[in-house]
Amino acid sequence: MSPLPAITRTVVKPRHALIAPDGHVAAPLPGWRGTRCVVLISPAMGARFTQMLFEMEPKGEGMGETGERQVFFYVLSGAVDAHIGAGQSRNRIPAGGYAYFPSHTRWALRPADGQAARVVAFEKFYEPADGVDAPGVFLWNEREVPGQPFLGDPDALLQVLLPDRPEFDMAINVFRYKPGARLPFVETHVMEHGLLMLAGEGIYRLGDDWYPVAAGDVIWMAAYCPQWFAAIGKSPAAYLYYKDVNRPILPV
Repeated sequence: MSPLPAITRTVVKPRHALIAPDGHVAAPLPGWRGTRCVVLISPAMGARFTQMLFEMEPKGEGMGETGERQVFFYVLSGAVDAHIGAGQSRNRIPAGGYAYFPSHTRWALRPADGQAARVVAFEKFYEPADGVDAPGVFLWNEREVPGQPFLGDPDALLQVLLPDRPEFDMAINVFRYKPGARLPFVETHVMEHGLLMLAGEGIYRLGDDWYPVAAGDVIWMAAYCPQWFAAIGKSPAAYLYYKDVNRPILPV
């Protein structure tokens, strides 16, 4: 028997959310064609950034200009050609590759080799800092980023995808866990998170709630939301996540 259509693992609360793939709804976005666009996390739920999923058909396309914002694209499957700047220089980005476009950058993404592609994006307004130059375009591949044992644990490896330098006010990382590995304590901090499960399964504590999670799930964590993760199952778990960094906390 098929599950009842009224059943979902998705939960949205004031300080956190779990967005399961069964509830994804496409929303047309300016600049995108031949693409299924899903807004996963946004200021509409209280977040200070936006996280989106783009499922591009072979002849799909996305293009735009960042304005006061910045955007980070990570290729989940397939490959895309990134065209950057007025001259539209082209860069091939395979699965596991990524591109950071700073504010006031003209860009376009097109699937490569006549194949479909899936891309996740994180977008936020850039916060300038006195005495700090704005970052430039940055392209790389997570396969070239070494994993560092988190707080000395070789079973929990952290890959820092963007340079850890003051000009960046956002960080994007990949966390990889062997089965049974876990965060060493419940984290409670000022940084906000947007997260996409890339592989495996686990248990996530968010506030006072506990959620089973698997590849494809998305999590939003507001600032100071207590959080903890443990990998379960027989295969490694991994997730891609965003956080805000390197800027003072100002009164609003």
